[in-house]
Amino acid sequence: MSEAITREEVAKVARLARLRLSGDELDMFTEQLGQILEHARDMNALDLADVAPTAHPFGLTNVVREDVVEESLDRDTVLAMAPDARDQRFAVPRIQGEAP
Repeated sequence: MSEAITREEVAKVARLARLRLSGDELDMFTEQLGQILEHARDMNALDLADVAPTAHPFGLTNVVREDVVEESLDRDTVLAMAPDARDQRFAVPRIQGEAP
């Protein structure tokens, strides 16, 4: 068992979350949560004073092409191909699978 969190603490949290856990599940979660808390303690012990805060470890570059305005499809042509169009819009059923 982990020293970072006790079985009783895990049982209390489970009770507060309205979860029913078996004895085996309590043991398993106690061990897993203990490992997570120990890792957090290890991370907390690191000297990060000279490390700049980042949201991502690598520099991000935009790989998307430039947004270029170009001619698109004609609205009337596209609506003419639709199975059902009303008031210059596509007509679709209110709920999927239900007839309009």
